[in-house]
Parts: sequence; structure tokens; C-alpha cells
Amino acid sequence: MSTTAEKPASPNSGPPAGGAQRGTAHASPATAGRTRKKSRKVRRLSRRDKIVLGIMVGLPTLIQLLFVWLPTLASIGLSFTRWNGLDLADIKSAGTENYEFISQNYPPFWPAMQHNVLWLAFLALIATPLGLLLAVLLDQKIRGSKIYQSIFFTPVMLSLALIGIIWQLFYNRDSGLLNFLLGTAGTPQAVDWFGDSNVNIWAAMIAATWRHAGYVMILYLAGLKGVDPALREAASIDGANAVQTFFRVVFPAMRPVNIVIVVITIIESLRAFDIVYVINRGTNGLELLSALVIQNLIGEGQVIGVGSALAVVLLVISLVPIVFYLIRTFGKEKEA
Repeated sequence: MSTTAEKPASPNSGPPAGGAQRGTAHASPATAGRTRKKSRKVRRLSRRDKIVLGIMVGLPTLIQLLFVWLPTLASIGLSFTRWNGLDLADIKSAGTENYEFISQNYPPFWPAMQHNVLWLAFLALIATPLGLLLAVLLDQKIRGSKIYQSIFFTPVMLSLALIGIIWQLFYNRDSGLLNFLLGTAGTPQAVDWFGDSNVNIWAAMIAATWRHAGYVMILYLAGLKGVDPALREAASIDGANAVQTFFRVVFPAMRPVNIVIVVITIIESLRAFDIVYVINRGTNGLELLSALVIQNLIGEGQVIGVGSALAVVLLVISLVPIVFYLIRTFGKEKEA
């Protein structure tokens, strides 16, 4: 028989170690659940946040409606009317007469169409590749690349009207730098680069290229900085040279930038009004649709219906290639 009596458990004593562990084990999932609920809880927007968000979204939308969509819809509506631009009561329906007039009885229309197509081709085939070439060269981390970027980008900060004035000094028949370099300045053999209808369209497109190439250069330079270096390394390991790596790897990787540049090039070619208006008001070989629109909408002999019809034609011409390119691009992406 044992002489040692068993001591009763004290009422203040804690639970056994195992019980403590089980209690802790049972408490952990509940705590984790509360933590997950807290992490999933989304903070509701305050009244101030809603006001700020409404202003940030609503103000740009309102500006877009007032200055882009409403004038566009108004132009489409006015293109089917006859109006002198003075009294709204004088607006009369004209059906498709304005479109028939510009296509059949308006002499500057078809030359302007040809010049716009030529302008687009020149920017797409000359100015844009030139900007791409400059971007590729400056991406090679050559000495003074920042200085070159600033030099090539400077024309982008200038308006086309100011560029036209600058290039008038270069193309001037009697004292221009170009004729001076050719040795014909002040002589009968001097070429009137802006006055001769056979060459002034080319002179104007070269002046526009000076600005457009710098714009394209900056966009492509930003795109090149965003290309993953691992893609180039993988192409190099596969044995591709620099040219193959660029056209097969780098250039396709810049698809978003390519889309932006296509849209910008088309828009720039169709809205090239400032430079030709400074040169000779868009006449004598420099007829463009944008110049014809302004000539018919503004001035003493304004014909609102005809000007609106020309604006609608300009809108359609600008949208068709953009929409076609986007459908083709995103269609290939879905197939892939």
C-alpha cells in the first residue's frame, strides 16, 4: 500500500499541456479566418473620393464631347444642307448636292486627294523609317545621345506654321540657303521651291518630315527601352545577327508603339494644313483637303455645306486605313 496520498488538483491550476495545445490549435483557424475577412474587406469610396473621380472622368469626357464629337456630328449634318453661316433660319436641305458638287464640279478636290495620298505615302515610307533609324542609332548608347535626342526632338515642339516660316528662309528663291548652296541664289536659274507648282509639294513634304521624324524617333526610342533584354539574348544564342534580331524579335515586340505610330502618321498626313497655308494658302500645287475645308468654312465666300462635306470626306479617309489596320492587327493576334 502506498503511503503517499494523491493531491487533488487545485482549482486555480491551468489545463493540461495537451489541452492548452488543443485550445491553441482550435483558436488558430478562427484567427486566420478573421484575418482573411479583414484582408478581403474593400474600403468604400467616400463622398470626396466620388466627387474627385467624377471630375477626373467627367471633365475630359465633357471636353471630348464639346470639342470633338459635337462638331463632328454637326459637320455630318451640315454637309447635307445649304447655309451661308449667318442665320440658322437660312439652313436649307440640299441632300447629296454638296458631295456631287465637290466630286464633279470642284476643280481643287481631286488634286487635293492626290496630294493627301502622296503626303501619306511620303511620311509612311520616308519620314517614319527615318525616325525609326534615328531611334535605333540613339539606342546604341553612343556618346552624346541625349544631346542628339534634344536636337532631333526640337522640331516636334514647334508648330507646323512656324516650321513653314523657318523653311521659307531655307527655300527662298533669292536669298535661301538651298539656292546659295547650289550656287544659283540671285540668278535666273534659281529654283522657286515654294512657288513652282512642280516642286513645291516635295519641298513642303520634306519640311514636314523634319518634324515628323523627330516625333517618331521619340516614340520608338521609348518602345526600344521597354523591350525585354532577354529576347535579344535568346535571339543571339539562336545565332541571329543584329538585323535579324531587330526585325524578327524587337520590332514585333513593339506592336503597341507601331499601332500608335500608324495612327499618328495617317492623322499627320491628313491634317497638314498649317505648313501649306503659310507657304501659299494651299493653292498652286499645294492643294490639300484640310486647306480646302478651311477655305470653304472661313472667309467671305464661305460655303458651310461644301466645307462640311469636305470635312466628312477627310474624316472617312482618315478612319478607313486606321480601322483596317487595327482589325488586321488584332485579328492576327486572336489567331495566334
